[in-house]
Amino acid sequence: MKLSQIKSILKTAEAVNFTLPNGTSVPEHFHVTEVGLITKNFIDCGGTVRKETVVNFQLWDANDFEHRLKPQKLLNIIELSEKVLGIGDFEIEVEYQDTTIGKYDLDFDGNDFVLLNKKTACLAQDQCGIPSQKPKIRLSDRNNEQSCCTPGGGCC
Repeated sequence: MKLSQIKSILKTAEAVNFTLPNGTSVPEHFHVTEVGLITKNFIDCGGTVRKETVVNFQLWDANDFEHRLKPQKLLNIIELSEKVLGIGDFEIEVEYQDTTIGKYDLDFDGNDFVLLNKKTACLAQDQCGIPSQKPKIRLSDRNNEQSCCTPGGGCC
């Protein structure tokens, strides 16, 4: 989800709720402790220099049980961050402390913001020798091959 999308949703939302990938909710008394801009400069395994920029929201679950973040308050925090930090319309990444700090992508299901698990991937698969599809081998063909690990095969 891009920053412009969450701003649009917040303008008409009645509440700000986040759901974790396992379906449980982030406690209602969470705080947004940071809105920031993160730029990552790196080289992938194929030698290509890359740059990624995301808007980062950090959610924090405090013992402040009376706290409820209202949509307009979050919108105000975002707009101040855009103004002060020069944040553009980038994808949003959410940090949330569970057993460790997790980083999530963000979606909206019509009622709640949904934290989506992020996944690693090879960005240079064409240079790593990773096949695009796993080769299919028929087991019946493998059983007809002479194995070196048969008794007396000399592999041990």
